[in-house]
Amino acid sequence: MSLRRIRLLIWKEFLQLRQDPFLAGILVIAPIVQLIMFGYVVAVDITHLNTAILDLDRSNLSRQIDADFASSEYFTVVRRPGSEAEIRALLDQGIVQIAVVIPEGTQDALTHGTTAPIGLIVDGSDSQVSSVAGGYASQIIAGLNADRVQQLGANLAGPGVNAQVRVLYNPTVQSINTMVPGLIAVISMISLMIVMSQAVVKERESGTLVQMFVTPIHAGEYLVGKIVPYVILATIQVAIVTTVGIGWFKVPFNGNVWVVVVGMVLFMLTSIGLGLLVSLMARTRQQAQQVIMFLMLPFMILSGFIFPVQSMPPVLQAVSAMIPMTYILEVLRGAFVKGSGFADLAVPLLALAGFAIVIFGSAVIATRRRITE
Repeated sequence: MSLRRIRLLIWKEFLQLRQDPFLAGILVIAPIVQLIMFGYVVAVDITHLNTAILDLDRSNLSRQIDADFASSEYFTVVRRPGSEAEIRALLDQGIVQIAVVIPEGTQDALTHGTTAPIGLIVDGSDSQVSSVAGGYASQIIAGLNADRVQQLGANLAGPGVNAQVRVLYNPTVQSINTMVPGLIAVISMISLMIVMSQAVVKERESGTLVQMFVTPIHAGEYLVGKIVPYVILATIQVAIVTTVGIGWFKVPFNGNVWVVVVGMVLFMLTSIGLGLLVSLMARTRQQAQQVIMFLMLPFMILSGFIFPVQSMPPVLQAVSAMIPMTYILEVLRGAFVKGSGFADLAVPLLALAGFAIVIFGSAVIATRRRITE
């Protein structure tokens, strides 16, 4: 074994990497982006949960409860509805994750020395949020009771306020019920983006792309023939995951199957478009693989698949709003767990449609232009 030859081979690899600034840039930028995401997302508590407060008592005590929730870092009061029917609509549409219901007569109950129940309604479609939101809210109520004891004394304070937590959509708070719908999107994205990112660059490297277009094949025919087989395979994968999730893991499906179909079709078109764009930009398969890995990590972490979006810093929440997977998760979890329909999921469905039109449309135009050059 010659150390000189080994040294020259190592130097050769560095020279090749130097001649490929795109790949070198990815290798340098990727760990920085990963550090930022893990530092600001993975290591944070669940905070700033969107909250609705229904005050039917309109007393000093109810205003104090409202103020305690509004001043807590764990909750952000975004709505003050006038009825419980409005609360259900806010939860269905994903506008709030927790609702506080202060019944009429709450302060009178304390004045007469009886327990005053406060309703806490938690959205169970995200098991991680629902498992801690009720606990945070109960802590605030416990702090309110402690303050009353300190001010009035144990003998005068009475029984106090009692927090009654009710979890909607996922009463057992089983994480599998929210994880399986997310996995449907993740598996589809990984399959389509990885395969499509290799589609054009692989044939360009091997020279088969030039040979293929010596034949009478048109650009549109090439695109259809390239895309359809992988869409069929991805659809089979999604069907298998859905069947196993519902049949084996007993994940409930409470919604409309057409909501899922429309959402997944739009998301698949977006994933295909991203993969094709990467394949067109990359000069080698190695570049394409690195770019896909670079894209998938923020898609997984910032979309809400693992960590709640509401707990992220505002800058990362803005980035999350530009990730298609954020919206397909809302659609799938809403359809599976909540039973939400087209009206409730109009916003994420329209966002997915926008992504599909822009990304897939751009990829088709760019691919046709590239292969006809």
